[in-house]
Amino acid sequence: MTKVEGEYGADEIQVLEGLEAVRKRPGMYIGSTGERGLHHLVYEIVDNSIDEALAGYCDKIEVSILPGNIIRVKDDGRGIPVGINSKMGLPAVTVVFTVLHAGGKFGGGGYKVSGGLHGVGASVVNALSEWLEVRVCDGKDIYFQRYERGKIMNDLEVIGQSTRRGTEVRFKADPEIFKDTDVYDYATLARRLREQAFLNAGVNIELKDERDPENIKDKTFYYQGGIKEFVNYIHKKKGYTPIHDEVIYLRTANLENTCEVEIAMQYNDSYNSDIRSFANNIHTTDGGTHEEGFRRAIPRVMNNYATKFNKIKEKDKDLKLEFEDYKEGMTAIISVKITEAQFEGQTKAKLGNTIVRSMVSKLITDKLSEFLEENPASASAIIDKALASAKAREAARKARENVRRKTGLESASLPGKLADCQSKDRSETEIYIVEGDSAGGSAKQGRDRKFQAILPLWGKMLNVEKARLDKVYGNDKLTPVITALGAGIGEEFDTEKLRYDKIIIMADADVDGSHIRTLLLTFFFRYMRPLIEDGHVYIAQPPLYRISKGKETHYYAYTDQERDELLAKIEGKTTIQRYKGLGEMDPEQLWETTMNPETRTMLRVELNDAQEADETFSILMGDQVEPRREFIETNAKYVQNLDI
Repeated sequence: MTKVEGEYGADEIQVLEGLEAVRKRPGMYIGSTGERGLHHLVYEIVDNSIDEALAGYCDKIEVSILPGNIIRVKDDGRGIPVGINSKMGLPAVTVVFTVLHAGGKFGGGGYKVSGGLHGVGASVVNALSEWLEVRVCDGKDIYFQRYERGKIMNDLEVIGQSTRRGTEVRFKADPEIFKDTDVYDYATLARRLREQAFLNAGVNIELKDERDPENIKDKTFYYQGGIKEFVNYIHKKKGYTPIHDEVIYLRTANLENTCEVEIAMQYNDSYNSDIRSFANNIHTTDGGTHEEGFRRAIPRVMNNYATKFNKIKEKDKDLKLEFEDYKEGMTAIISVKITEAQFEGQTKAKLGNTIVRSMVSKLITDKLSEFLEENPASASAIIDKALASAKAREAARKARENVRRKTGLESASLPGKLADCQSKDRSETEIYIVEGDSAGGSAKQGRDRKFQAILPLWGKMLNVEKARLDKVYGNDKLTPVITALGAGIGEEFDTEKLRYDKIIIMADADVDGSHIRTLLLTFFFRYMRPLIEDGHVYIAQPPLYRISKGKETHYYAYTDQERDELLAKIEGKTTIQRYKGLGEMDPEQLWETTMNPETRTMLRVELNDAQEADETFSILMGDQVEPRREFIETNAKYVQNLDI
């Protein structure tokens, strides 16, 4: 990236309001005071450096986790202005770090395109840090200022000379605010910084973890190919094979210096889609106008091409190819950079600018049409895949009609093996999906019939990662689950029709049980994702051991460590029973240990990062062996109590 000259002075930092209440209500500004919020502090400071790169003034950003869990972010941008801001009578850098909503994004010569509000992030991080130090190099002098819990500890002072330019920020998160300040995760930060490097072609971002001097981790993210390389990375990570050679890359020039659109896309051999949209480097997880333009234009352009060049055979003419068909096997990155980005909601998860919709649509209409005509082999592969998807969708529609229940609570069409509960109040009901008939029998006898339903499963179910929707509907292992839950699947899934508040997976604590849990979770993630997003899915935790002392006294241990601790406490002769499966427990034991709400332990399945989960399911359940081996080798050290 070539640096260009531009004015960025003290008065470009405009003040909107004072810094208040950040420490009292940190969740309003960073989402949480847990691990996610801790990482968010790093993102806020890095984003300011990224904004310098967006403006064309920064080539390199260094992010370090130092001993003591101190974060250092250093860039070679222009340096935050050090002159006196006329409105506040303070150095501009001081205003940036101590006044909320002070930044160079509100007009003037600061920034035309920005992911955030330069100064908002900085002041919030400062307010939530035990201490923060900033060094600014302006090409001549090095300026320094320190803050503690948001308060200024010294006047801005010159501490040396340097010909370099840029800003360096060091901070330590405040233990009075955060539950744990030593949980910075290298992989989490790497994922975010890698994403930023893809979105800003040519920017060099280095991440270092120096907490362990014997094992310093160091990664550099630099992608001259930008989002085209992003698509390649996703395919390699997930183990997907592209069905056409070239990544389709579409770009519109900066329209009147207000908006720029980039799109990179490629089709692969999977049945899943991965469409990620960004606005000013912010991941818009809820989409917005850029995604709307994309979804509308793709089927129109593809269908026009298919009609023009007679790519659809006569027997398939009745099939109407929709976006749902064209997105199968699609990996796409949509990145827009716009001067006045309008986001819906505080989380900036959805873009609202109407101009972007038409810009994206026009770009696809003009440039994708060119690509298809110039690459007929690629175009044919894409159309053929969409046709296969449409046929499967039609087959799924017919299969769906066969299994659909007339109403959400009509028991006449419930699966034969389901032992339903008596209550119709969903808020208090739960269903145990149990591995095997013998365990299912014990669960049926041990349950509380008022609010607990039992659905036994037998045998291995379909791996939905390798199957289309029509195969899911026709699968005799999955159909009972779909029917029992009553909320449909895929695009038609409706949480309001869900018959149970808790869906509890109860399988043996062995390899087969783990496989069944993974297959079920893959199914829920791919076809009933709101179940996980809304916190309805749980994993039962049956004990591994029953420790008996005499005939009357017994204890349960859920891990080897618990067993050893119990044995150390109990005096006298004991008998230890190792449960090899749920079927070895009688109904009373199963109720007491695993099903009684008063005494049981369950794990709730949470979806903290949908992209990471998507990649993990693709790796674990997909066709490619190498990515799976890599994943297992990397993560094996985190597995405890593996029972083989």
